[in-house]
Amino acid sequence: MTQETASSLRIVFMGTPDFAVESLRALVEGGYHVVGVITMPDKPAGRGYQLQTSPVKEYALSQNLPLLQPEKLKDPEFLAQLQAWNADLQIVVAFRMLPEVVWGLPPLGTFNLHASLLPHYRGAAPINWAIINGEKETGVTTFFLTHEIDTGKIIAQERIPIKDTDNAGIIHDKLMLTGARLVVKTVDDIISCNIHPVEQGEIANNEQGLKPAPKIFKETCRIDWNKPTKEIYDFIRGLSPYPAAWTELETRQGEMLNLKIFVAEKIIESHDLQTGMIVTDGKKQLSITASDGFIRLKDIQQAGKKRMSAEDFLRGNVRLLF
Repeated sequence: MTQETASSLRIVFMGTPDFAVESLRALVEGGYHVVGVITMPDKPAGRGYQLQTSPVKEYALSQNLPLLQPEKLKDPEFLAQLQAWNADLQIVVAFRMLPEVVWGLPPLGTFNLHASLLPHYRGAAPINWAIINGEKETGVTTFFLTHEIDTGKIIAQERIPIKDTDNAGIIHDKLMLTGARLVVKTVDDIISCNIHPVEQGEIANNEQGLKPAPKIFKETCRIDWNKPTKEIYDFIRGLSPYPAAWTELETRQGEMLNLKIFVAEKIIESHDLQTGMIVTDGKKQLSITASDGFIRLKDIQQAGKKRMSAEDFLRGNVRLLF
């Protein structure tokens, strides 16, 4: 592919969070002709409820790229502005579900970057669920958008390993970079007509056997100490640093302390203790019993307090707990 070809293809990019910025940056710095960017409207955030712009908007403005922030994707005014950009191709990275009137607009189609090896882990939280489920690898997929979410024909995939010490934050950053490279490769292959999209049904032996990645809520993040140690360990790292797994510890007075756990160690060791019990030396080590071992807490945060080491937590709460 020549640089002239890359600069002549008219691309509209859609995305919102940091994960999407790296793909947009790769296109812009690679000399591709991004004629416009679409991102979420500014939203109030923080204690002062000041309007906060998305990372994609910040990057687009820094590059003087045309920008749209529609409230509704079927709004006639927005659709007219989108059509005026006359895009050949649309690229979606961590944005929102699009109506057909949007994704069906460009002649070369609209493709999405998804942070899993489709058809597994369709849904809102693919990185979290892959780690929670103890997967040894994950990856990114580009696919053409269709009516059903995350089900379109697969264009390309790239795999990465998941180490036993990786958490969701680490894998997020790795996939962000891997995904940006795959987005550029997919554009190049589309330009050179070197794509062979595959139906996801041809990959999935059984749709019912596919692993989902549904949206995560607060109650989803609560730790079940009756589960095996390895499962709890994977659960904690799969939700770290955000939104974070949590549990409750009971004080001597019978009050409950809400505790988020960001970093932990697993100790597989038989015991005859009740699950969910606190085991500590009162100084440096703080562990909780699972069905076949212990989870040693390393980095935690009590509700209303700042994040700290388990040792610092014990220093301030040991008399309250024991």
